[in-house]
Amino acid sequence: MPSGEYARYVALGDSQTEGIGDGDDSVGLRGWADRLAEQLTAVNPGLQYANLAVRGRGAGQVRAGQLGPALALRPDLATVVAGVNDLLRPRCDVAAVAGQLEEMFAALTAAGAQVATLTIPDVGKIAPLARPVRSRVSELNTHIRAAAARHGVAVAEIARHPVATDPRLWSVDRLHASPLGHARIAAAVAQAIELPHSDDAWTFPLPPQELLTGRQSAAAELRWAAAFLGPWLGRRLRGRSSGDGRTAKRPHLLPLNAGT
Repeated sequence: MPSGEYARYVALGDSQTEGIGDGDDSVGLRGWADRLAEQLTAVNPGLQYANLAVRGRGAGQVRAGQLGPALALRPDLATVVAGVNDLLRPRCDVAAVAGQLEEMFAALTAAGAQVATLTIPDVGKIAPLARPVRSRVSELNTHIRAAAARHGVAVAEIARHPVATDPRLWSVDRLHASPLGHARIAAAVAQAIELPHSDDAWTFPLPPQELLTGRQSAAAELRWAAAFLGPWLGRRLRGRSSGDGRTAKRPHLLPLNAGT
């Protein structure tokens, strides 16, 4: 759409797109997709926005559960961000995950939507205990770039900027962006779709901060593993998900300031 004058924006994805890490379930979640919708609304006050994302979903679940409803809403802008939940599982067919994403890219662009996505930062720098999945992240990013090129999808290249792994952009669980991180993601996607008044300020590094000692870093890793990694693995071993029983927070197209 010229000058970013989108009328219907639909977000598909998992917990990042739902907004985990930016607010909570008691006060409500904001998240990067909501923040992007705010920027879109500033350009087009008539924008209608739906967010179909549900935490815990893998790429195949996003395709199976969200693509059909998204197409029915006839978006002229759609964002598709999924796959991290798949990468973190003990077994992962990265090419198959990429295939699920490409199916969504193809279907949405064929329906006339501008589609945007993003690349995944190096999770090993965010959570050192996640270093074993670094190669998966790199492989999926390569697939995302290739699939996006085939279908004319805009890509926010978050993975290519060092600031993306600054711990201040991540919440204490290191799996979800912090409010500042969500703001940076929204700005990155806005630039990728060439929204008016967007720029590359989201790539700028934050002011330096005092580094932890080796002992402090090790202690922080142990606390994180006990508080977040252990419970996450426990849910996976029991076949459970944080999204069990949950539905989309904004299943219908509505103005941003309207309820669901």
